[in-house]
Amino acid sequence: MGERSKVICLVSGGLDSCVTAAVAARDHDPAFLHVNYGQRTQARELRAFNDIADFYGVGRRLVADIGYLAAIGGSALTDVEIPVPKSGVEPGIPVTYVPFRNAHILAIAVSWAETIGAERIFIGATEVDSSGYPDCRREFYEAFQEAVDLGTRPETNVAISTPIIAMDKGQVVKLGLELGAPLHLTWSCYERDDKACGRCDSCRLRLKGFSMAGVEDPIDYEVRA
Repeated sequence: MGERSKVICLVSGGLDSCVTAAVAARDHDPAFLHVNYGQRTQARELRAFNDIADFYGVGRRLVADIGYLAAIGGSALTDVEIPVPKSGVEPGIPVTYVPFRNAHILAIAVSWAETIGAERIFIGATEVDSSGYPDCRREFYEAFQEAVDLGTRPETNVAISTPIIAMDKGQVVKLGLELGAPLHLTWSCYERDDKACGRCDSCRLRLKGFSMAGVEDPIDYEVRA
């Protein structure tokens, strides 16, 4: 077996990023990146990140703080004055969209990748069950790849990988089970950090995914809507 290539995996602590980490860890030597951006469940997500990193024995970790996104506001995830919706998926762009968040996160990942010589960045974006977030679309990542190619050293070659971009939540859960991903360590709730609410958009999509996969979600919920 040859030397495993160095990659960076963006790990929020949620279901999608955990399964993406499992994909990355299967064939590569991953470094894990987590970003605190002033989200409501910041501490709980950070705990999930470290638990997943421990599970995979990842020593190289970077936790970046971009709390200025909370200062900018405009999202129910970062502004406690904006209620988190609990009535199902909203039409259009939901209030849980954090304006251009993934561009900030990818920029950090690219800087780190260029510094440590990583050849790939894995991000768990899914276009099918993205809640309508514009920065989860395939076209966004293709455009960002062009920016990476233009904005880094000539000898730098960093590719953005979105291995679950075309999967729905049920397929993501099934892939995670196939790869032995620690789904019990993940956290997806937008609002609570003690027990998942079961009502927010993220909880609903997650529960739907486990139902589609025919298995029970291993984490605790206040209600299983």
